Formats: sequence, C-alpha cells, structure tokens
Amino acid sequence: MAPYSYEKTLAWLVHLYTASGIAFAFLSILEINKQNWSMAMIYMMICLFIDGTDGILARRAKVKETLPHVSGKDIDFVIDFVTYALLPAYFFYSADLAPSALALPLTFLILIVSTIYYGIQGMVTEDLTFRGFPVLWNLVVFYQFFVFQSSPGVNALMIVGFSILHFLPIQISYPSQHLRTDKWQMTMGLLALGGFVGILLDYPGRNSIFIGAAWIFMLYFGGKAIQHTWGRK
Repeated sequence: MAPYSYEKTLAWLVHLYTASGIAFAFLSILEINKQNWSMAMIYMMICLFIDGTDGILARRAKVKETLPHVSGKDIDFVIDFVTYALLPAYFFYSADLAPSALALPLTFLILIVSTIYYGIQGMVTEDLTFRGFPVLWNLVVFYQFFVFQSSPGVNALMIVGFSILHFLPIQISYPSQHLRTDKWQMTMGLLALGGFVGILLDYPGRNSIFIGAAWIFMLYFGGKAIQHTWGRK
C-alpha cells in the first residue's frame, strides 16, 4: 500500500505542476495591464518551461496509469490555449504591435485560427512532430517585440502568414517528445529558453549575444522544420 500511496502523491504533484501554468499566466496578465512587457513575457516563458517539462515528469511518474481518472492531456489543453493563444493575443493587442485599425481583427485572427487548430485531429503526427505551425503565438510576439522590434505593418503580415502556416502540410519539431531519440533538440530548446530570458532580463537593453542566439535558435528550428517536412524520413 505504501508504494502505491507514494506513486499517487507523486502523480498528483505532477498534475499540480502542470496546473501551475495557469497561475503564471494570470501573473502575466497583471504585468501586461501594467505595461511591464518584459515581466509579462518572463511569466509566459515560465509557462513554456512548465509545458515543455511536465510531460517528461508525467511519463516518469507513470501518471496515466496511477491516476487514470484524471486527464493530464485535458488539463494541458486548457493551459496551452491560454498561454499559447489567448495570453499572447492580449499581449499583441495591448502592446500596439499592429496598426491601430488592424489590431483587433488580427487579435481575433490569432484566437480563431488557434481555436480551429486545437480542434483538428492528428495535429501531432506519428513521428511526433506538429502538423502545420503549432499554436506558439507566445514566441511570435516575443520575436516581434523583443528581437525583431519590427514595424506594425510587418507584424501584421507576420500574423497573417503564421495563421496560414497553421493549416499547411509542414512539420514542426516537438522537442520535448524527442527526448529519447534526439536529446540535442531538447537541449537546444532549453538553451533557447535561457537565451530568451536573458533578453528579457536585459530589456530595454539589447545584448548582441542574446539577440544573436535568438536568431540562431530560430534558424535551427526552422531548419529542423525543413528537414521534417522535406527531408528523408
């Protein structure tokens, strides 16, 4: 009985770890309301870290077998939509990243295409890649605001472009799912997250090393997308 109780407690702790993402999302909202853009994005990056590591913990703790009546996948979907779509959309709108006349329509576009994408069956392929550009609007607005510092017009085009990419037959890497087969991907993902936090902590400064690293990470995962989509299987 004792080992089972330990396993059950561990499984609940993993679920609580996953659910904590929603609390950090709320903290991000509070920072957006104060126009504290860097702190708002730091909380979003914490959510990204939690989402990228909770699956690993869940598999090691055998959460699905220990608590079969609690769906970690459903908990994850709720938090993912908030942290990858709703929250970045609010950041995008509040930070005036788009021309004023297009701000609300583009914000609605982010939310609507994200909602539809989550409804598509098989958005994760059998070889553990995303089919179409995944709902990662937190990274899109991060690059727009902190890395590119692009104009509102360019930002608008990017939103439309990534919205279209949701539904094109491209395959995007899913680093946390390749831990056993490609640890380099997970390593690069964690290094990228660390570099992003460095940019945020230095803001409004622009450390050339962190900015350069952000470009390298973008090109690396862009290359992985080309490899997964058109390279040899």
